[in-house]
Amino acid sequence: MIVVLLKIVHVVGIATWSAGLLVMPFLFLQRRGLEGYRLHDLHNFTRFLYITFASPGAYLAVASGITLIFLQATFVPWFSIKLALVAMLVVIHLLVGLAIMRLFEPEQSYPRLRAIAVSVVTIGIIGAILATVLGKPDIAGHAAVEDFFAPGALAEMLSGITAWWK
Repeated sequence: MIVVLLKIVHVVGIATWSAGLLVMPFLFLQRRGLEGYRLHDLHNFTRFLYITFASPGAYLAVASGITLIFLQATFVPWFSIKLALVAMLVVIHLLVGLAIMRLFEPEQSYPRLRAIAVSVVTIGIIGAILATVLGKPDIAGHAAVEDFFAPGALAEMLSGITAWWK
């Protein structure tokens, strides 16, 4: 029963986080030409949405996802792909937060091409996460993949890079 509840929390967190990230570039485009109280209102609304909607959604998605990993022992190769995609979504989340801090200073604007690019990349990553989770691709069987996910593979990869690794 607890796994089902955690999955519900996870899906709600993902939906909230994704929606918040997808709306941000369109809010950033509204910045162009605004001054005074209208600029202040847009800044307040954008920060409010990021802090009280997108960020809690991210926390819910990540925390419930980590808990589900250990409750369900999800240690399969496709799951590593999902985690890499989620890491990309976290980077986008952080970059959106940095944009909020910088965008609302005087004489700043958000280029339309950047908004389109960020939206396309975000939609692509969200879609790839959904495709990976729902499709659960069988990437085992390839020698390179099996070598990469073999126990101790990380130690072997890092042995030539780090001096203290044995």
